[in-house]
Amino acid sequence: MHKIEAILQPSKLDAVKEALTEIGVEGLTILEARGHGRQKGHTEFYRGREYSVDVLPKIKMELVVADAMVERTVQAIVKAARTGKIGDGKIFLSKIDEAIRIRNDERGETAL
Repeated sequence: MHKIEAILQPSKLDAVKEALTEIGVEGLTILEARGHGRQKGHTEFYRGREYSVDVLPKIKMELVVADAMVERTVQAIVKAARTGKIGDGKIFLSKIDEAIRIRNDERGETAL
């Protein structure tokens, strides 16, 4: 099993969720986040004044999938989230040793 953490633009959330549903991914956690990558934010003008926005709104999506689904899941996220511009986000993969469903103590991939 692998945990996939994806940092996305908020405007891409619905497209990514739809892409994941299409390939059969069932469970995920979505968090609202703020941060920046290499672009370090940007400057904006509001009522004639310039100000710096150094942390940008992002979406953090976390999901755990079976090893056989990792590459399909990553490709679905990339395809749905990519704009080709700076700030598209990142995907991080981590190995998961065990998953346990609290309700009935199921373990491993059946707990997903």
